[in-house]
Amino acid sequence: MTRSKLSSKSLAKAVLKLIPFIFFLSACTSSTTPSFLKEDISKAVKDICKKEYGLDIVTNLTGRTFWVYMPLENIVVKSPEPEKYVERFLVEDRKNQFDERVLRINYMVKPVPEIERQQEMTLDKSVNKKIFNVLQVIRRVLFSTDNKQDKNNPMFFCIVTADIANGFELRQVFHCLDLKKISYGFISQTEYQHRIVQNTQISGQIIGDRDGKHMVYYDIPLEEFLAGQIQGRIRMKFQKPEVDKNVDIDREVAKVVSLTLNTYAFKDFSIVEMSNLASGAKMILNQTAVLSGPKE
Repeated sequence: MTRSKLSSKSLAKAVLKLIPFIFFLSACTSSTTPSFLKEDISKAVKDICKKEYGLDIVTNLTGRTFWVYMPLENIVVKSPEPEKYVERFLVEDRKNQFDERVLRINYMVKPVPEIERQQEMTLDKSVNKKIFNVLQVIRRVLFSTDNKQDKNNPMFFCIVTADIANGFELRQVFHCLDLKKISYGFISQTEYQHRIVQNTQISGQIIGDRDGKHMVYYDIPLEEFLAGQIQGRIRMKFQKPEVDKNVDIDREVAKVVSLTLNTYAFKDFSIVEMSNLASGAKMILNQTAVLSGPKE
C-alpha cells in the first residue's frame, strides 16, 4: 500500500494540470445529435464512449446526479518538464459542511517562508485525453436531452477516474449549468476551473475494480457541492498561490464564501461560521453580511 499512498499524494497535487484539456470544450459547437430521453442518458453516454473512443465505463443516474466511473491503470507519471511554482502558504484541506441552516467553514492556512518548488508528478496525458473525451460525450448527450427545462434533469455529473492498479481515484463534480456557461463563453476558463469540485481518495477496494463495485452512487445535494467548491477555491487561492504573502487570510476566505454562494444564488442558510484552525480565530456572519461580501 506504500506505493498507493505516495501516488495518491502525487495525484492530489497534479489534478490542476487536468483543467486545460477541459477548457477546449468552450470552443466546441452545439451538438446536432438527435435528442435523448432522460432515461436514455446512461446508456447513450456508455455506448458512445465505447463506440467512438473505445472507453469502457460504468454509468449511473441517481436522482439529478449522473455518475461516470472510468477504470484505468497507472494514471500518474513523472513529468518530463516539472512545473515550477512558488510556495507562500502551507494549506491543509479541512472539510466544510452545512448543519441545518449553518454553513461551517474550516481552514488551515499558514504563511511560510517563500520557496520555489517543482511539481514532479502529473496525470498521464492519455488520462487527460480520456477524461476530455468523456466530457465531450456528456456534453453532447446532456445538451440534446428532451425536456431541457425539466426541473428533474441532471444538475450534477461526477467523473470518477480510478487507478485500479494502485488503489486510488480522482473524483470531479461538475454543475451542468457551469458546463453550458463555459461552452458558450459566458464564464472564463479560470472561473470554470474554480467551479469544479475535485478530490482524491485511496482504498484497497479500488484495486482491480473494473465494474465500480466499491462505488456508492447518490444524489449529490447542492449544499455538499457548495461546501466542496469553497474548500477547493481556498486550496487554489493559497496553493497556486493567487494572493500576496501578506494578505489577510480570513478576509480572503470570506471573499471565497461570498463569491461561491452568490454564484449559485444560494440563500438557504442563516449564518456562516468561519474557523481559522491555524490561528484559532472564529467569525460568525449572518446571511446579509455573507452575500454582500467583505467591505473594502
